[in-house]
Amino acid sequence: MKLEGRCLCGAVTYAFEGSPMFVFHCHCRDCQRAGGSVVHYGLIVPEAGFTLQGELRPYTSKAESGRAITREFCPTCGSGVINRLEMAPGAVVIRGGTLDDPTVVAPTFELYARTKPAWLKTDERMRSFDAAANAPREELSWHN
Repeated sequence: MKLEGRCLCGAVTYAFEGSPMFVFHCHCRDCQRAGGSVVHYGLIVPEAGFTLQGELRPYTSKAESGRAITREFCPTCGSGVINRLEMAPGAVVIRGGTLDDPTVVAPTFELYARTKPAWLKTDERMRSFDAAANAPREELSWHN
């Protein structure tokens, strides 16, 4: 599978060749604030198959787990493009809204359901966890 995407202004483009490790929604308050939305749609992919053209600026904060998460954005238009997780070395989180076709891969689980708005309905077949730490290891093999 080949996934391609870009920031709003097009100064940053990327491509990924392969299959995502995980596709998910996150409803944690940090993702909500960083994205300006109640849901973050993310695809965790191996860094080895990911290429990026253009400049990104990083912002690092601590997740609820105490581990670092670095959100990288286009310095021209401000679009968040990727995230890097201390708990997932060797992987990149593609922010799904930046994909050229964001409908190509559907999420299979959601994290931080405890802070998802009650009015937001998701597919009942999607597995739901109150926090990342509650997800079983087979869902998040990189989570430790």
